[in-house]
Amino acid sequence: MTQKNKSTLIRRFKDFYSTFTNATFKSDGLITVHNSDFLADPLFLSSYALGEQTGSWMGASIQWRAYIACWAADRAKHLEGDFVECGVNRGGLARTVMNYVSFDKMSDRKFYLLDTYCGIPEIYQDNVENVDSYGYTDCYQAVLDTFKGFSNAIVVKGIVPETLSAIKSEKVAYLSIDMNSAEPEIATAEFLWDKLVSGAAVVLDDYNYGDAYILQKKAFDKFADERNVTVLSLPTGQGLIIKP
Repeated sequence: MTQKNKSTLIRRFKDFYSTFTNATFKSDGLITVHNSDFLADPLFLSSYALGEQTGSWMGASIQWRAYIACWAADRAKHLEGDFVECGVNRGGLARTVMNYVSFDKMSDRKFYLLDTYCGIPEIYQDNVENVDSYGYTDCYQAVLDTFKGFSNAIVVKGIVPETLSAIKSEKVAYLSIDMNSAEPEIATAEFLWDKLVSGAAVVLDDYNYGDAYILQKKAFDKFADERNVTVLSLPTGQGLIIKP
């Protein structure tokens, strides 16, 4: 190895060590030294704590992903339309978002929560790696209990896309998709695309989360291209679409 190559390796190691030791955020596959001041925001922290209490994340920290969803929901407050989340599990993300935007006070809006509430359906498991590792259990009653204080929350149990017709909204301002399978996710996006108002954010939880989710990424890239939009790849593993 030449002296130049050694110097380059040493510099890179020092840069990495500096980043690791001075990180402002270090979790969920993401490490950065950049500003992470949302982690000191009392509203975000209290909202995230409520989501964490649902047991959705099994001890993992997904704060930056949750913050992206909160940002999208806060954007939706200033638009017309309802909120939709497909892929709810125990409701951690939705509970975080609801507190962040004071959804209980938004009496003119609905928040549709669609899931099987017992894991990924068998018909979609063939293209999902390590299905058993997700640790899904029946959580329907727990979700009902979590959202019983929200008269404008509509919990819909069943397999997507069969349950999409339960969404009665003509306008949607916020859409979160996290079903770990391309087919139901694309079906959701296709069903709701024309209902999304201009400026609405679509948060794709799995879009950029590695090779295990590449089918979802490819499917949404095609979906976006057909509609002359692009998906913003985020270092959190998520993807973000803004409806024109």
